[in-house]
Amino acid sequence: MNPPPLPTLADIEAAAQIVYRELPPTPQYRWALLSERLGADCWVKHENHTPVGAFKIRGGLTFFEALKASNELPRAVISATRGNHGQSIGWAARAHGVRCTIVVPRGNSAEKNAAMRALGVELIEHGDDFTASVDHAQALAAQRGALMVPSFHMDLVRGVATYWWELLRALPQLDVAYVPIGLGSGACGAIAAKLALGHRARIVGVVSRGATTYADSLAAGHVVEAPVTTLLADGMAVRRANADALALLARHLDHVVQVGDDEVAAAMRALFADTHNLAEGAGAAAFAAAMQEREALRGLRVGVSLSGANVDAAVFAKVLQGA
Repeated sequence: MNPPPLPTLADIEAAAQIVYRELPPTPQYRWALLSERLGADCWVKHENHTPVGAFKIRGGLTFFEALKASNELPRAVISATRGNHGQSIGWAARAHGVRCTIVVPRGNSAEKNAAMRALGVELIEHGDDFTASVDHAQALAAQRGALMVPSFHMDLVRGVATYWWELLRALPQLDVAYVPIGLGSGACGAIAAKLALGHRARIVGVVSRGATTYADSLAAGHVVEAPVTTLLADGMAVRRANADALALLARHLDHVVQVGDDEVAAAMRALFADTHNLAEGAGAAAFAAAMQEREALRGLRVGVSLSGANVDAAVFAKVLQGA
């Protein structure tokens, strides 16, 4: 596997200036109760504090800025999502006056769907999972002559890397950072920031035990599809790994941790109890993985990404009740 080139420090710094036109840097806090629970110095990067409640907005902004800079802004774009990528693309498309259609799987989060529609997105429900929605979006883009915006692209990674650049610059002595893997932009952004800054932290990838395509693909050395069964970590519910992301992760991740929905639910409850911040399933996965490995983390400085807060109220109520 030959990985594509990652964004450089200059690329990430330039991307930060694009991102900061729309939102300020997000905070990273050391939470005392989480640190007690983990038995380590626990820092949380709060990407739940962006205007769409998730880190993805950074990538959408840099993707569209790259199109504008090369005079390639289309009249219409199409993409597929479980929600946060769709909000990112919807936000950026609206800012550039571009029509936006997003395809989601049937049964997708009602509140994420509503948030996308509020950004002016035309929402289409198709397929039983994210991969089926991607395939339908690609066919629609070809039919309509619209630009298909992928969920993994280096212009997206460049923007996403800015949040890891913020965290790693703020914490030069961080020992290890946990990052959830959906299609891979977040984890590749973490790797890009680490390498660009020459940072010492180990980057640990986190996948759902109900969506193991990246864990299986890393073990096999090539893309392996895996069924999606997670009911809670929808932002990680990917059936087919991206080959470029896989090549980068294979070269640079320290290791991968698999977390089950029960562990994710426990992490959501812990984050709410200890910080009063809301985390969606994928947004809590990093802390779930750290808790799974807490015996090996004692005395270390640990960073976890709270990558998104977009969980439906009814789902979160059940999680809090332990259902």
